[in-house]
Amino acid sequence: MDEVLLGAIRISTPYILAAMGGLLCERSGVINIALEGVLLMSALAFAVITHATGDPWIGLLCAMGMGALVMSVHAGLCINARANHIIVGLGINLVAAGGVRFVLKVLYNSSSNGPRFPAFESTFWHHIQELPVLGGMMPTPITPLAVLVVVVVNVLLFRTVPGLRIRAVGEHPLAAQSQGVAVRRTRWMAVLLGGVVTSLGGVYLAADQHQFTHGMSAGRGYIALAAVVFGQWIPARALLGCVVFGLSEAVQIHLQSSGTGIPTQFVQMIPYILTLAVLAFSIGRARMPAALGRPFPETDGH
Repeated sequence: MDEVLLGAIRISTPYILAAMGGLLCERSGVINIALEGVLLMSALAFAVITHATGDPWIGLLCAMGMGALVMSVHAGLCINARANHIIVGLGINLVAAGGVRFVLKVLYNSSSNGPRFPAFESTFWHHIQELPVLGGMMPTPITPLAVLVVVVVNVLLFRTVPGLRIRAVGEHPLAAQSQGVAVRRTRWMAVLLGGVVTSLGGVYLAADQHQFTHGMSAGRGYIALAAVVFGQWIPARALLGCVVFGLSEAVQIHLQSSGTGIPTQFVQMIPYILTLAVLAFSIGRARMPAALGRPFPETDGH
């Protein structure tokens, strides 16, 4: 049982980071279906740069830049061009799914995975991993960073002026504009920051496996979005949803390895069945930001 709980904490890391990134975007009024694509592209950027330089911290910075770049495309189309947020997000996910295969083929002559590389293997981190309980929870420094991100996002949204502006443009952009808030600029800031936060989840996926594989996001972006809905766009509640999803995946892995006799296909369905159940439970209960998905009039002057 302890092994399952430790596994749940580790597995929750990319869910938490993607959920916090998606929450920042959606609090500003921009639907973010593109979390899956950001996870994939940032994981690829981290893997390629880390393998080339041997320095995971440079890879981390490049992955964050990739997350911001992907989200700048999303912001430009959704905020400035006023395109449908869901269609843009799905388009980014499809481009990412095909794009990573193309890059792998060009760089490594393989469309499925890249070469292995060392990640975050300093002497200090080895000492951390040798600790009795904490070591099992934290295969990479990204896991404690994810917890810190939840705290920072909560403080940002509910204890700072920029956070108040983000929430204002997500609830009533016209009222926010009447108080001097630059609606589009605020939404751009939230979307780019969300991309950077989500990219850390992609870094975790690649660093944990010491390799990039083309399908390693495995629907985590969509599940993270479900956690945001379950958490009613509140960081602490979304964190709880992510831990629940992580626990379900840890249980799935445990059942597969323990030889229970349950068909493998059914066991693999557990996290996705739980996602559908959570969304069904949340319908009618979650109060989304009032202006979520609604384009802001082009006459705003900002």
